[in-house]
Amino acid sequence: MKKFNIRKVLDGLTAASSSPATAHSGISKENDAVQETLQSEHFQLCKTVRHGFPYQPSSMAFDPVQKILAIGTQAGALRLFGHAGVECYCQHESGAAVIQLQFLINEGALVSALADDSIHLWNLRQKIPAILHSLKFNRERITYCHLPFQSKWLYIGTERGNIHIVNVESFTLSGYVIMWNKAIELSTKTHPGPVVHISDNPMDEGKLLIGFECGVVVLWDLKCKKADYRYNYDEAIHSVAWHHEGKQFVCSHSDGTLTTWNVRAPAKPGQIITPHGKQPKDGKKPEPCKPILKVEYKTTRAGDPFMILSGGLSYDTVGRRACLTVMHGKSTAVLEMDYPIVDFLTLCETPYPNDFQEPYAVVVLLEKDLVVIDLGQIGYPIFENPYPLTIHESPVTCCEYFADCPAELIPALYSIGSRQKRQGYSKKEWPISGGNWGQGTQSYPEIIITGHADGSIKFWDASALMLQVLYKLKTAKVFERARGKEEKPSADIVEEDPFAIQTLSWCPESRMLCVAGVSAHVIVYRFSKQEITTEDVQLLEVRMQCEFGDGDSPDTGGEQTPTLPTPGVSSSPQESDPPIQPSTGSNSSDGPRDNIPCLQVRSSPLKQSPGYQVELVIQLVWVSGEPPQPITSLAINSSYGLVVFGNSNGLAVVDYLQKTLLLNMATSELYSPSEPYQRQPRSPRKARQPSGALCDSNDGSNTSEDRCKSPTSDAKDNSFTRSRSSSVTSIDRESREAISAFHFCESFPRKMDSLISPCLLVGTTQGSVMMVALSLPPSGEQRLQQTVGISSCGTLVDLKGGILTMAILDATGALLPPSYEPWYDPNASEEEREKSRRRRPASPPSSQEGQDSQFAVLCSEKQAKVLALPSQTRIHKHNITETSFVLRADIVQMAGANCIACFCANGHIMTLSLPSLRPLLDMNYLPLTDMRIARTFCFSNVGQALYLTSATEIQRITYSQETCDNLQEMLSELFTPVETPEAPNRGFFKGLFGGGAQSLDREDLFGETTAGKASRSLAQHIPGPGSMEGMKGAASGVVGDLARARVALDERGQKLGELEERTAAMMASAESFSKHAHDMMLKYKDKKWYQL
Repeated sequence: MKKFNIRKVLDGLTAASSSPATAHSGISKENDAVQETLQSEHFQLCKTVRHGFPYQPSSMAFDPVQKILAIGTQAGALRLFGHAGVECYCQHESGAAVIQLQFLINEGALVSALADDSIHLWNLRQKIPAILHSLKFNRERITYCHLPFQSKWLYIGTERGNIHIVNVESFTLSGYVIMWNKAIELSTKTHPGPVVHISDNPMDEGKLLIGFECGVVVLWDLKCKKADYRYNYDEAIHSVAWHHEGKQFVCSHSDGTLTTWNVRAPAKPGQIITPHGKQPKDGKKPEPCKPILKVEYKTTRAGDPFMILSGGLSYDTVGRRACLTVMHGKSTAVLEMDYPIVDFLTLCETPYPNDFQEPYAVVVLLEKDLVVIDLGQIGYPIFENPYPLTIHESPVTCCEYFADCPAELIPALYSIGSRQKRQGYSKKEWPISGGNWGQGTQSYPEIIITGHADGSIKFWDASALMLQVLYKLKTAKVFERARGKEEKPSADIVEEDPFAIQTLSWCPESRMLCVAGVSAHVIVYRFSKQEITTEDVQLLEVRMQCEFGDGDSPDTGGEQTPTLPTPGVSSSPQESDPPIQPSTGSNSSDGPRDNIPCLQVRSSPLKQSPGYQVELVIQLVWVSGEPPQPITSLAINSSYGLVVFGNSNGLAVVDYLQKTLLLNMATSELYSPSEPYQRQPRSPRKARQPSGALCDSNDGSNTSEDRCKSPTSDAKDNSFTRSRSSSVTSIDRESREAISAFHFCESFPRKMDSLISPCLLVGTTQGSVMMVALSLPPSGEQRLQQTVGISSCGTLVDLKGGILTMAILDATGALLPPSYEPWYDPNASEEEREKSRRRRPASPPSSQEGQDSQFAVLCSEKQAKVLALPSQTRIHKHNITETSFVLRADIVQMAGANCIACFCANGHIMTLSLPSLRPLLDMNYLPLTDMRIARTFCFSNVGQALYLTSATEIQRITYSQETCDNLQEMLSELFTPVETPEAPNRGFFKGLFGGGAQSLDREDLFGETTAGKASRSLAQHIPGPGSMEGMKGAASGVVGDLARARVALDERGQKLGELEERTAAMMASAESFSKHAHDMMLKYKDKKWYQL
């Protein structure tokens, strides 16, 4: 039975009856004075760009003239890449795997074949590619496609062994079909299997080479409709490649052999080689090897041809990594890859198959990487990849997004990051160089920070819809590494990834960085441009434990390791006992583990390169056999010199300047106000702690399994279930309360205070917000010698659900960010440090008696509230969701004003105005299909947001109408007008006596007049949204919607009229496009190939 909660009823009554007029006298004036400028028209949701490696790639194609690379994935996604910064993402609606891609070379179009037996024509001449036509096969399964250069007829091979021909202009099937039983010999009793290869003879377009899986290859005469030659081999075929002169071709087989055939000698192969087979001395056949999945045969004018193949390794190389083999003349190079090979393509100087190919690079698509090999340099070095494809180098465990950063940050990070680059790359330019950058108007710097499972942190430049890695920090360097399984630290609480990043706090202005790891460790970093060697990494050990019951002795609080001289003043009221040495830690088999950290900080000197350098390491230790709880919240403030972190046991405040622990307090003790340095007596609170209980056994503290999942299921995730579960008793729920949010601010610590002072807002997973007052010594020497005073001011307000974010606004509604210290180089001379080391002035400490001058904005998983300070009167409340819960909330700046942006578990993205909490946007946008999205979703200023859409890709979205309107300009262009290279010269004698390339009038052969119509039931034509029919349908749908909207929204008629005009213009533009396309088709319809 659901428990009745009188407080909720009273809250509801208060919300219903409260209004600005009945609130505090000072509030109504303040409330009237705040002019909110944000309106619903400022907001619109749309995807902008997707970065990272295509997740689960399945196919690849390259346009050698446009120099654009296309990659298809198993989820039906298409990713297109040009030169650095030019990339595009589009998606097939069906989500079926892309089995093959074919460019219409230099035409700005691409054909995709999918596993659901559909083919699609994409128009790449627009910034957001669209499907012009689709064709869905009903009776046959597509296995292979081939589109000859400068041809509009697409050959499609099927599982039944038949070949159909599609006109790519109209996307209609030709009546010309090559049936499998006509292609193979009549005496053959078995089916030859699916078509695995189709290509036309480079020197004779009228001759089509068809490879069947069983090992049969047929050279088909298109005009005579018969097989010229049939080539039989006992082993299954995986791929076929032509010599450019059209007299030879090579087949790769399932037993690791390559067979070379002379076209006019079908009886037996001209040559059989097993590239990786051991040659027996007695002349027998070499041992069979693994299948050669693909072979390419490329010729050069000046030297030997290249034969490039994947697979074919001998079976005794168990555990060996995937290899690409490059055979050139007498040399054979075996290039090991880090991941299995999905596909590879050889890049050549010419698009014409009947010319010397002159290969210069090989693009290798791996399961988790893209490698481009330079064939022109000795040793085949790889090109340096300019794309941001290393997001997943180690799995991403957390993500933060900072838009509108200080301008000097990106150059500073880039200058130190450029020193980390690997050497030994090819000296040549990246060969995939097509497209143009967008003409974006966004000029503000954007930085994305990703934390990873191996303890690394990457800083990315995300400005202008691009992504480039700036700098990589390895936090694991601070710790000793276990060299083998036997030496694994016994105090380790996570089975895998003990260094994984759980959460981070970064101050862009001071460049201070604080990270919390999964092994209950916190590391504070400073940014320096100079290299230093740290003899001893400064360490602080903190003992955080659950509350004791009546009969137990109180905890001795937070001890610290005296790796540094402790100041004369005791750094915490709890430290009455002498500090515990690390050696007293008990880890024997007969006693419980105690005072042992989870990781061992390195004892040898640490060389720290320019960039982020360790200032302090804080580690939580085991307590009486109980491992430390994961850190759930973290914040750093450079102006105060403080780091604060919390978990399900409570919170700790550390002075990172003095390297001391200031406070280690249980969550329940924050509820009651206290004087500085005076702890209240530890009487058990019945509402919050069951007596005699050390820890709630259900909170995951006793199961290492839950702790191992901490990067993917942090305390926030756990709190969602807790706060919604009605079956859990009140006491159980209260005892699990964890710290979920912190916010440093300059505000009024207590009710009706008249002076502003440094404060810390603390939010919990049960919806309580507490205020903690901070008393800071004067800056300079005194700051390093005197102790910071801390006192709890009790509960400020309660909300439903765990607290997610908090902020302070001034009386005009402007955001008051936490104060910070401007960055200075800690390793620079004292003189330079003093120049830059000026604390940013705090907000004016004025509040007239009885009048409020600040707003506190608080947002939880369920609702948002705005309080006036210092009166602590609630003036606004908004229930964000009743049935779901908020996963991420951020207070962001947009169009010169502030708002709360929320992402709900039900997929809704919402924004609320400040301070009145008016709903401005609510769209069901992104259903939560994966906890990865929940863990990585974050909003930033100026209408930007992002999340990890797969293990390897970041999806960026915008909630700004202005960005949506300008998106077309900002996106890069894939297609650029380029002249097609001239066809190879046939030469005088070849022209006179024949022997040059033979052309074929395919229109005459495959057109409806000669070949007739194809069976209607074979395939269904579907106009794409990019075609005229789709345009008209979409436009008419918009007109209908507008008509309905006009009835409901008369007062916005002007805007609707503008939309209607845009719709009409879109339809006119679509008709004009269709007319031009039709005229172009008529113009070239009856021309021969040499007239084009």
